Amino acid sequence: MEAIKKRMNALRIEADESATKVEELQTKVKNLEHENLQKEQEITSLQHKNSMLEREVEKLEKMHGEAKAAADESVQHGSQNEALTRKIQILEEEAETADKNLRETNEKLRQTDVKAGHYERKVQALEQSVNQWETKYEDMAKKYADTKKELDDFVAEIGTI
Repeated sequence: MEAIKKRMNALRIEADESATKVEELQTKVKNLEHENLQKEQEITSLQHKNSMLEREVEKLEKMHGEAKAAADESVQHGSQNEALTRKIQILEEEAETADKNLRETNEKLRQTDVKAGHYERKVQALEQSVNQWETKYEDMAKKYADTKKELDDFVAEIGTI
């Protein structure tokens, strides 16, 4: 009888621990889902920024081409040529800066994609772990119910003796 009580207490403790673990895992899953949502939002933001930078690069390249054409036409005009040459240099620097920003943004986007994939795998692993814990909890609940029924039957049998 004492052994059954100990076993029941052990089962209760194990069930409580399992429930606590399930709650912890659910919290982790929620946190990871929240982090994943933030990363997706960051990806969307970076993609938008990337497209804006690409348009800016195209615009700068067009301006660069126009400035060079104007410089070729104004070879005869020394002062105008110098001014246009300076403008071209500035546009080239801006294009290099925009290109550098574009490369950095693309790298950040790639890193974010890698992180997103990593977190998706983590979420899947945690969901699988939660499912395993839920299955274990259900098995333990069934064992508990079976043991309780056996105990009740045993008590009833002892009572009839």
